[in-house]
Amino acid sequence: MKVTEVEVFVVGQGRPWLYCAARTDDGITGYGEFGTGEFPRGLPGLLEDLAQGFVIGKDPTPVDKIALDMYRATRQSSYGATQMAIAGLELALWDIKGKVLGVPVHTLFGGPFREKQRVYFSHLGTYRARGAERMGKPPLRTMNDLADCAREAVELGYTAFKTNLIFPGDPASVIAQGFRGPVHDQTATTELIRHAEAQIGAMRDAVGPDIDICLDINFNFKPQEAIRLARALEPFDLYWLEIDDQNPRALATLRAAAPMPICSGEQLQTPRQYHPFFEHRSMDVVKVDVQYQGFSASKKVADLAETYELNIAPHNFNSHLATYQSLNLTAASSNVRIMESDVDAAPYRDELITKIPEAVNGYMEIPTAPGWGADLDEDAARRHAWSG
Repeated sequence: MKVTEVEVFVVGQGRPWLYCAARTDDGITGYGEFGTGEFPRGLPGLLEDLAQGFVIGKDPTPVDKIALDMYRATRQSSYGATQMAIAGLELALWDIKGKVLGVPVHTLFGGPFREKQRVYFSHLGTYRARGAERMGKPPLRTMNDLADCAREAVELGYTAFKTNLIFPGDPASVIAQGFRGPVHDQTATTELIRHAEAQIGAMRDAVGPDIDICLDINFNFKPQEAIRLARALEPFDLYWLEIDDQNPRALATLRAAAPMPICSGEQLQTPRQYHPFFEHRSMDVVKVDVQYQGFSASKKVADLAETYELNIAPHNFNSHLATYQSLNLTAASSNVRIMESDVDAAPYRDELITKIPEAVNGYMEIPTAPGWGADLDEDAARRHAWSG
């Protein structure tokens, strides 16, 4: 069996989703959802370059060897977008191997450890702040509108949700840096802290004491600024405060001072980058993104975290195929706290997959079909192709 073709699908508008399809001469196609849509031109090109050198014309089944070959060949531009492109190919190859053997990917890694996985409603209010009309949802004009979002999550059966710092209004907005907002100096003003108290307080009042609430502040604050915010939010019993930081000692400073657990790691790739953060005890919960680094690397990070008595929480803000990939990781890992699940997203998301994953009472079933458990619908992907 040989790979005869690799095709990339860039799907949707705004921040699109990226998919890799690897086709074989046996008629089997493997799919992988990879990377971040902030780079809809660069990442597909990088993946296609790697495919020419390492995948097309090759036996797809020695997946780890192929991934390691790509890593070693790109050692002068390791990690970042390079690792995301490697991930797209590696994920498609694992899907092929699972289909060839007639088993889900998690079985290839010793799973399943569980039959269902607890998930949380992620980016609660965030997508609506950026485009409620496009999503067919009510606009976020007031704090009570945000509280209504929290109530809705509970009504859908979720026992946990994650939000960002959202500013209701006309229009509503979300604090961000770079691609989705103005760059600032990562400071937490008193005004912003009071706003965070009001937002999380309104959500806590709306859902009561038994629902787990996470706040993701991304890389919007330096650790000392995040400490101020964390201490102000102590009364609201956060499940975790999530933050990205590239310096393990700086993040450890926050973890030592914060009154709630610190979740981090989505900015990291492969055990080599996670290791110093584990050594410095920089986080309580480990974010691991399958789409950013690939399945093998994610599983190795999970196994390394286990040796440090840490649980993982897969980062998953992409489409349904990414959910299936992440569910396979939780099934293959012994140390999972909870998994991310985006509920609000593009209205065409359900069209892109052959089987929609469903959350029931805050849990998703672990897939049992070969490969990831569902396939990309290529016709739908072409209908919703990114137009730039």
